[in-house]
Amino acid sequence: MTSRTIGTLPLLITAVVAMAASVTAHAAAEKKPTTAEAQRFLTDTEARLNKLNNEQARAAWVGSNFITDDTEAISSWFAERYLTATGEAAIGARRFNGVKLAPDQARKIMLLQQSLVFADPKEREQFAQLQAALNGAYGKAKYCVRQADGADQCLALGEMEKVLADSHDEKKLREMWVGWHAQSPAYKQKYIDYIALSNKGAKQMGFADTGAMWRSQYDMPPEAFAAEMERLWQQVAPLYQSLHTYTRYKLRETYGPDVVPLTGPIPSHLFGNMWAQSWDNLYPILKPATGASSYDLTKVLEQRNTDARQMTQYAERFYTSLGMQKLPATFWERSLLTKPRDRDVVCHASAWPIDEKDDVRIKMCITPTAENFTVIHHELGHVYYFLAYNKQPLLFRTGANDGFHEAIGDTIALSITPDYLKKVGLMDETPPADADIGDLLKRALGKVAFLPFAYSVDKWRWDLYAGKTKPDDFDKTWWQLRERYMGVSRPAPMAAGGFDAGAKYHVAADVSYARYFLAHMLQFQFHRALCREAGYTGPLNRCSVYDNPKAGAKLQQMLAMGASKPWPEALKAISGEDKIDGGALLEYFAPLKVWLDQQNAAFAAQQK
Repeated sequence: MTSRTIGTLPLLITAVVAMAASVTAHAAAEKKPTTAEAQRFLTDTEARLNKLNNEQARAAWVGSNFITDDTEAISSWFAERYLTATGEAAIGARRFNGVKLAPDQARKIMLLQQSLVFADPKEREQFAQLQAALNGAYGKAKYCVRQADGADQCLALGEMEKVLADSHDEKKLREMWVGWHAQSPAYKQKYIDYIALSNKGAKQMGFADTGAMWRSQYDMPPEAFAAEMERLWQQVAPLYQSLHTYTRYKLRETYGPDVVPLTGPIPSHLFGNMWAQSWDNLYPILKPATGASSYDLTKVLEQRNTDARQMTQYAERFYTSLGMQKLPATFWERSLLTKPRDRDVVCHASAWPIDEKDDVRIKMCITPTAENFTVIHHELGHVYYFLAYNKQPLLFRTGANDGFHEAIGDTIALSITPDYLKKVGLMDETPPADADIGDLLKRALGKVAFLPFAYSVDKWRWDLYAGKTKPDDFDKTWWQLRERYMGVSRPAPMAAGGFDAGAKYHVAADVSYARYFLAHMLQFQFHRALCREAGYTGPLNRCSVYDNPKAGAKLQQMLAMGASKPWPEALKAISGEDKIDGGALLEYFAPLKVWLDQQNAAFAAQQK
């Protein structure tokens, strides 16, 4: 920070004043801080960060909705100001460690310090440059093949994913998989440099490494959180194993025994997804011979010419049926619900809190599909979370932990049952009970199949940040974890210098992944709790809490807490339980587990 003298103040006087200021500052630094000073620090910090946060949110909104070089520069400038301020606040908060404070103030001091901070501006700049370079390299990566005429045909990730989703040509699937995973070694060294610098910033804030810093954000010691993740995985692993076994048999029927072995890991390019993290696209291969509904929500929405606003209104009515407020008028005025014809926008669905009042928005290019119907219910979950905790101070205006925010909308989406669709006029007659298996299988291919992937991504990175995995062993350890937890294998031999993990966006962009694993657990626990509150006693997969204000009040009570209390207290507010429990997920899919085991026993008997 620079200052300017006024008039022609003699240099000697200026020097004396500066020296006195230095001595005073040094004395202040040596003096033990007081409770009152901590209170002032928090008041001033939250006021400053609130203003900067609102400014960077507006700039980011413009940058995503009017994509030009200029708006990108403006958005980056405001984001950098906010990040610099949060870094300064994190360093400043360390001074008050050990000061006797009220519980909410102590929590704020703790939350401020859970950030990556670089005291050296050059390191901050280098870190930002590496982040941008990794994001850019991932976004620009393409697989190019030389054609007979000598020209290159280059495929972006989305085009390759479509092949994996739709094709059953094993050689083509393998080509797409290998082609995409061959792109990430180009930015492996940048990632190695990034890891080293990130660890340096984490250590400046008192953490052993960045992985330890991530795990410290869950109101428990890092090693306790790691053990908690393993406990949860072991709780649900038998269900995943049943699904994996059934999928093996069906893939073996499709691709033959030479491609799919009877035992051991299954080649990962066969699951309809570049990372084998979601198996939704396998449903046509895996669906039951009987017991699958023919109802098509997409067809119904298209026939009724349901537009983007109407799609959003269906979701809004779900939340208001729970007793929650109607969306503010500004939501409808300022959200982006359809893709503009005159400009490029980022169409990936997202929810935005612009200020601490009620300026909340959605950015999504909505089309009348069953998938978008679910997504808009999910996104409004974020929006109603924003509205519920907007009376909290800035540092508490977020989810109880990062898994909570993702889980809320998914909890509501679990209530998009045939009974709900019938009540809102989108289904004439509910399917018979035996159609449950098809619906449960379809949902399990997205929810259950995802669990070991979500767990293993961060488990791999924790060892990387801790220095247990060296760069030469990136692929070796990545595939050891994927075989151990997912039962999938690399469809081609490992190459020297490989970086298969970097073929996943969240690795290249350094976005923690534990949140998604937790969200997939929490949503079923929330759903079970709300169904109990509503007085529902039937099979959990058939429960919808639509139009039940009692369940809504229980949900709203938890949402309003934001991050003001440790997440176990927020969980207890909605469920009466203070530990995450995979039992709710197991209860939800219990009928499917029985069916899968029956199918697997029949398949196994055929092999004898």
